[in-house]
Amino acid sequence: MTTTTSPPSLERRAPTIAPAPRYRGLLGRPRELWLHYAVIAGLAVLVLAPVVPTLYQSVLDRPLYEAGGVLSLDNYVRLFTEAGFGQVALNTLLFALLTTVMTLAIAVPMAVVVVRTKLPGGRLLAAAMQWPFFISSLILGFGWITMYGPAGFVSVKVQQLLGFLPWNLYSIPGMALTEAVALAPIAYTFCAGALRQSDASLESAAQVCGAGPLRIVFQVILPMLRPPIVYSSILVVSMSVETLSVPLLYGQPGNIQVFSTFLYKNGLQSIRPDYGVLGAASAIILLVTVSLVAVQAKLLKDAQRFVSVRGKATRPRLLDLGWLKWVSTAAIVVYVVMGALVPIIGLIFRSFTRIFTPLQSPFRSVTLANYERIFGYTAYIQSIRNSIIVAVVGALLVSVVSLLAVMVARRSDFRFRRTVEYLALAPQAMPGIIVGIGLFWAFAYAPFGIGTLLQGSLWALIIGFGLRALPSGFGSLAPSIMQIGQELDNAARVSGADWVKTFTTILARLLTPAFAGALVLTFVTMLKEYSPAVFLGSADSNIIGTTMLELWVQGNTGSVAALATLQIVITAAFVALAGLLLKGRSTDA
Repeated sequence: MTTTTSPPSLERRAPTIAPAPRYRGLLGRPRELWLHYAVIAGLAVLVLAPVVPTLYQSVLDRPLYEAGGVLSLDNYVRLFTEAGFGQVALNTLLFALLTTVMTLAIAVPMAVVVVRTKLPGGRLLAAAMQWPFFISSLILGFGWITMYGPAGFVSVKVQQLLGFLPWNLYSIPGMALTEAVALAPIAYTFCAGALRQSDASLESAAQVCGAGPLRIVFQVILPMLRPPIVYSSILVVSMSVETLSVPLLYGQPGNIQVFSTFLYKNGLQSIRPDYGVLGAASAIILLVTVSLVAVQAKLLKDAQRFVSVRGKATRPRLLDLGWLKWVSTAAIVVYVVMGALVPIIGLIFRSFTRIFTPLQSPFRSVTLANYERIFGYTAYIQSIRNSIIVAVVGALLVSVVSLLAVMVARRSDFRFRRTVEYLALAPQAMPGIIVGIGLFWAFAYAPFGIGTLLQGSLWALIIGFGLRALPSGFGSLAPSIMQIGQELDNAARVSGADWVKTFTTILARLLTPAFAGALVLTFVTMLKEYSPAVFLGSADSNIIGTTMLELWVQGNTGSVAALATLQIVITAAFVALAGLLLKGRSTDA
């Protein structure tokens, strides 16, 4: 008797497909879809919270918190007819243009000579060019006044030698020069990054044709830098329009008002603020900055005609400028030393002296009284503690939100992923003082008592500062996610993982170094930030920046110098510690 059975070999060949894991959804929708909508909803609330109240207040005939308001354009009429806003607009335009020209004059030549020429100590100079980024423009302004102001240490010496002072710090050119020193590292980073990624074969071809170093610089290298020059120019103009520190420190003694100081004076220092005029001025500033960012985005679309990065790698032959390399080295040293190092050293010296003047040796008036005053008052200690709390908590939250936004915008099939990216980058068009004013009105108008709980608290500062730092966090993480191949996502999906599982088990781990870098960047950004706190802070939520402004108004320059020194020490310690940890992690990896 015979029986028929299937061959064992055929049974072994039958593929075994693991059942796909089933993840619990909500209301019949997958969990990643709910996460995507949560991200876009959260970003929309954050971005629109300061914008909508500002625009609404600009066309309302009374403060938002008063009932019975009527829509009208009278605020804009009064702004240009009664408030002297025309002169303010002209001052702002001159300040922004001068700052942009000076910034490019510093950053572009230095990027070219550091990256593309044989320069003595090139690596050290490249690192030194970025040092001023870690210093708040408010602290840099204090340092410049201490050294180069009318009664500054260097100014007195120069006046003794020449019989006159060849510069006036309390002027629009003086304001622009100080701001340009603070913003030059940003433009330098744009240009240097573009040069490092560009193909050097064009320069080699020019050398073969007999072109000299200067001709190659002007006819080959500089034309390739047109996109980063344009982008950084627009960014510098936007930052010049919004900045408060330098115009506030220099403009008040010289009776010079720009957009930011106009809002500060008519909003915070006024006994009876005209909220309608403030709203109209804020709306105009917002329109200007949004327009600049829109122009920047438009120019990005045409950048392909400047592409010089190709598949074939080339090693650039560094140009030899001859004796000009020593001139270039000296120029960079002057920028770093005179622009940043001398003012900071002067500020540190001022913090340890009773009086700081060249008429008397600083070592004859050494004292710790300035630091004793800082650590002797609870309010000053609290401002330091508040700054650290806001920077640490805010950096962590902003980095997490930025990571989620990058994942949704760049690594999902969410139908509104482009909107997520626009929302994450939108705060770069929102000046800090506008964020402060807008959130102040948003909290006053918020339902269910939410605004009452937030107003004047550290959470209000974290929201305001975090909104300002969000584009930096997003921009820091976006390139890293683009470098991770899509095949990892596809392999995880084939294995049955959904979007959330793929993110948490694979991509999140690969992005850990980039996330740590975003933490460092956002921490430094939020520790330096202070302008939203002008309107969002209270006596219990003062930070180092607002405390320094209060002490400066009181004429207590020694305590200002002590606080500024402490902020520099905190920033340097955090950056150094983060650098060691990241270096150790990369070595282990």
